[in-house]
Amino acid sequence: MESMERECSALGGLFQNVIADLKGSYPVWEDFVSKASKLQSQLRATVVAVAAFLDAFQKVADMASGSRGATRDIGSALTRMCMRHRSIEAKLRQFSTLFVDCLINPLQEQMEEWKRVANTLDKDHAKEYKKARQEIKKRSSDTLKLQKKAKKGLEENWRIFHPLCTQWKRMIS
Repeated sequence: MESMERECSALGGLFQNVIADLKGSYPVWEDFVSKASKLQSQLRATVVAVAAFLDAFQKVADMASGSRGATRDIGSALTRMCMRHRSIEAKLRQFSTLFVDCLINPLQEQMEEWKRVANTLDKDHAKEYKKARQEIKKRSSDTLKLQKKAKKGLEENWRIFHPLCTQWKRMIS
């Protein structure tokens, strides 16, 4: 029975270590989500700044395209360059949106679920562990009582049968 108690304690300790690690990881995940949110807000600000810059750049390109002479060629080149940079702006905007929708928001929701599950597991484990230990102690106590009864019965049987065996031995010899 002692080995069962040790195994129960070892498994209970292992479970507590896993739960402690899980609960200890919350600050790391919260920090990650916080930093990701800051990055996303900076990306959004960058997208706004890039859009404003490209609007101003497009005005310069339009002005150059509307002029006479070789400046017109420069204006069309600037317009093409502006269009390429608009596609980069669109990809940056898309990345910023996906960053929130596919990483930050799901992680925040999942973290709340992890907290609830970890607390529930911890409470359930504490109840089950206490119940199992009580059962082990009860069975251990019952086993000791039965061993004492068996020993007492053996001693009683020895007192009863020993004289008979001695008499029987004398009769045979």
